[in-house]
Amino acid sequence: MEELKHECGVALVRLLKPQSYYEQKYGTQSYGLNKLYLMMEKQHNRGQEGAGIACVNMDAPVGTEYMFRERAQGKDAITEIFDKISSLSSPEGDANASPRGGWEGASLFMGHLRYSTTGKRGIQYVHPFLRRNNWRAKNLCLCGNFNMTNIEEIFDKIVQQGQSPRVYSDSYITLEWMGHRLDREVERCFVEAKELGLEHTDITRYIEDHVQMTNVLRTAMADYDGGYVMCGMTGSGEMFAMRDPWGIRPAFWYRDDEVVAVASERAVLQTTFDLQVDDVQELSAGQALIIHKDGTSRLEQIIGKKANSACSFERIYFSRGNDYDIYHERKQLGQQLTEPILKAIDGDTEHTVFSFIPNTAEVAFYGMMEGLRSKGFSVRSEKVAWKDIKLRTFITEAGSRNDLASHVYDITYGSLRPYEDNLVIIDDSIVRGTTLKESIFKILDRLHPRKIVMVSSSPQIRYPDYYGIDMACLDEFCAFRAAMALIKERGMEELIEEVYRLCKNTVAPHSAPEGATNVMPTVNKGIEVPSGTVEGASTPVRLLYKPFSIEDINQKMAEMLRPAGMQAPVEFVFQTIEGLHAACPNHPGDWYFTGCYPTPGGNKLVNEAFIKYVEAINHR
Repeated sequence: MEELKHECGVALVRLLKPQSYYEQKYGTQSYGLNKLYLMMEKQHNRGQEGAGIACVNMDAPVGTEYMFRERAQGKDAITEIFDKISSLSSPEGDANASPRGGWEGASLFMGHLRYSTTGKRGIQYVHPFLRRNNWRAKNLCLCGNFNMTNIEEIFDKIVQQGQSPRVYSDSYITLEWMGHRLDREVERCFVEAKELGLEHTDITRYIEDHVQMTNVLRTAMADYDGGYVMCGMTGSGEMFAMRDPWGIRPAFWYRDDEVVAVASERAVLQTTFDLQVDDVQELSAGQALIIHKDGTSRLEQIIGKKANSACSFERIYFSRGNDYDIYHERKQLGQQLTEPILKAIDGDTEHTVFSFIPNTAEVAFYGMMEGLRSKGFSVRSEKVAWKDIKLRTFITEAGSRNDLASHVYDITYGSLRPYEDNLVIIDDSIVRGTTLKESIFKILDRLHPRKIVMVSSSPQIRYPDYYGIDMACLDEFCAFRAAMALIKERGMEELIEEVYRLCKNTVAPHSAPEGATNVMPTVNKGIEVPSGTVEGASTPVRLLYKPFSIEDINQKMAEMLRPAGMQAPVEFVFQTIEGLHAACPNHPGDWYFTGCYPTPGGNKLVNEAFIKYVEAINHR
């Protein structure tokens, strides 16, 4: 319903055969590019603000370019990039010496789709990023699906080493930090080569044959806090993809005798390479897939696994629903809601129409309908809501602009009996509630339903995300606004003050006695600080919801989001936390709903977010 700007998408392709092999078998000089293009288009849902690709041509002669990159902005960025490469003039003479020949002759390919989670815009923020050097082995190209929560600490480390970064962003700082570790690894190999008595180009060949990306990753990534899938390649032909030790961000890989490939979603690899579900492997938490210059590959555990915190929102919303497991999980999420739905309509399915908000809630809708029918109910479904192409807001006057925005959704007239039928409509999530209030409820009310039951296949979203999703401000969430409204209505403002004090003390803790761990500030008024998932760490923000039941929040949300003048009553039905884990047992990361962040950085940032909220600072 409310489109979240979220996780980026990555795609890696490593060809394992000579170019002549693919030309003879598949009839094209662009086999690698074609596969990269398909993988990126199949992940277009993961990034529509920009895209970039890069390649390494290991056969490029000395004195010519061997690492190429193209980037573009906008929702048509993928097409723009590949059209530009296709339009390059055909090479004459040495094919590898021309721009087009460089792309077609490459064997390492990397692609990235971007969604900004920080609000930063511009081509300079579009992945992949390059760090150039005259030594092939020191050239580094990086892209990733990540958001680091302790980038200040990494920045300080770089500065302490004598560097002076020109840009303050997690992408750029990560490039410089990892580039620094790559430099040290190359220098280690250089010293070894000199000790062996090698000289000149023999040293270069030794370095390129012996550089170990595992050393680079272990020294570079150990200090990071956050969710990430980090992908990279060097000018000498090394390639890698690494997943964070909590398993927050997803990554999948495939290998045969022709290619190694990595993508953010499993179904992308299945479609691109015509694979069965068991052919594709998931990269484990803290693990890296290392592909060497000679094409051999291996899995390495770079950082020890932490508690499994794989993102549950991937299953609910972000990933495309054509993945085998995700499809069934989303159906189960819908099926599990049948009992509270029946309660909301007093079991009167004869006078109820069931529908869904396009487009991501469709699979949960199928599950909901199956669940109702399995209980013996005869149910009626209609396509009540339609989502139009995003309307361009050319009107500057606020009232007229809001009226135009309210028509993003449309309805099927005559799809229910006015004043007689209830309308049950399901969505995958309810985040801010703005679209509900300004558009959906207004347009649905024109059908004159007896009652609207708004169903969410996910639980109430109560807390920000700091691992790659554009949800950083607490007051964006309708559940949070409802809780704050209830606190004020019931005269409990002292709870806000106490949570604010706790957050301030947690962000800037008191000095702890030597040897003490997990020291929390003294809590007044008998308020108990909730335990979390990281060695007793937690966020006091969870205390704000403690006085209220889920139904309390639901009722307040219905009151707040019901537009003025709306006739039909509204009731909310949300997935339970237990239901979420039952449907998605392998993806327990639920901090958006519970406030249980898997990393210390997540707890720190949510505490800072509440401090900023109280102090009326709305920037990140």
